[in-house]
Amino acid sequence: MTVSDDGRTAALITGVGGQDGGYLAELLAADGWMTHGVVRPGRPDGAAHAVRAGAVVHEVDITDARAMTDLIEVIRPAMVFHLAANSSVASSWEDTYESVNVNGVSIAPILDACLNLQSRTGHRVSVVNASSAEIFAGSGVHRQDEGTPIVPTSPYGAAKAFGHHLVQIYRSRGLVGSNAILFNHESPRRPDRFVTRKITRGVAEIASGVRDTLALGNTDVRRDWGWAPDYARAMFEIGRRGVADDFVLATGEAHSVSDLVAAAFAAAGITDWQPYVMVDPDLFRPADAEVMIGDATKARGVLDWSPTHTFGELVADMVDADLAELRQSRIEESAR
Repeated sequence: MTVSDDGRTAALITGVGGQDGGYLAELLAADGWMTHGVVRPGRPDGAAHAVRAGAVVHEVDITDARAMTDLIEVIRPAMVFHLAANSSVASSWEDTYESVNVNGVSIAPILDACLNLQSRTGHRVSVVNASSAEIFAGSGVHRQDEGTPIVPTSPYGAAKAFGHHLVQIYRSRGLVGSNAILFNHESPRRPDRFVTRKITRGVAEIASGVRDTLALGNTDVRRDWGWAPDYARAMFEIGRRGVADDFVLATGEAHSVSDLVAAAFAAAGITDWQPYVMVDPDLFRPADAEVMIGDATKARGVLDWSPTHTFGELVADMVDADLAELRQSRIEESAR
């Protein structure tokens, strides 16, 4: 393990510029870790939250096996969190090859380098892989746990299933490898290409008089939406405890897109929201599972973990953040 000059042990986060990566970097910093993060070459600005938390950012292509192996050899981390992904299910249909490489194959050199490092040094390397509820999308089971059949229905889900299985294989060879099976989780840091942030941002703009309508796809789809900082905390606990296992991370409650829309408008003080929303069939996703609910009983017991935010609270927090951002933009514009 690499220990910094001030005595801190190293941890590595791929995808540190993403929603989860930033929250995880903040948790690691608060716990005294020397955090290293990986971002795409040319994209260092995306890791602003991690940098503010003191993380050292490395611009590395995670599909470059040699570069990732070399980085792990130099850092010698005690924990690795593999979060990097092209995390849009819809876009995985547009470039299947890239989706498979980024979301699935990229974990192979990481697992190999960590197992080799562990074998040579005698120090355990705890690897936490961000798996996904999308691996269960075609299972036909509405409440999914760690034993639910893995039946993906998209290139994204198939790639995540590959990485999930590979972690289990390396675990059988002695690596402390874990899969965090993440159900949908949101925060104000969620990019607005995702439906949750698209909704909260759109509602904030409607409430602020910036726009008139919000176009959405299938509003009957039901998902288990949780608070992203809670899921980052769970992954941190999996890594810190060195628990080599698979864990579903979810709230156990499902809400429809319509529920989310209603909650967002309510948070903005608008009760009669239907006139503002348009359903566009062109925005429907192929092979979209109607209901996905996670059973996190195992994580609650083993990790002593539970969600802190209700569905209504997380939606309200996102709307409040978007409203605040719009107000700040107006102040800055008026000051020019």
